[in-house]
Amino acid sequence: MTNIEVKPPFIKLDQFLKFANVIYSGGEAKTVILEGMVEVNGEVCTMRGKKLYDGYVVSFNGEDFKVCISE
Repeated sequence: MTNIEVKPPFIKLDQFLKFANVIYSGGEAKTVILEGMVEVNGEVCTMRGKKLYDGYVVSFNGEDFKVCISE
């Protein structure tokens, strides 16, 4: 699992995928999220604007990424 540090208080799912360098564009993020290819805390999430908080785990393409809010 890879820890990704972000600024408080949260980050949106589509922004997180770009920030973590998992995908390359907002359009690509929208597509993979809407197609159900992304999980948040073990459940498929199709909401691009889903707010991710400290400790959330995002899974995509066989990899897990943990949201770490830096204070």
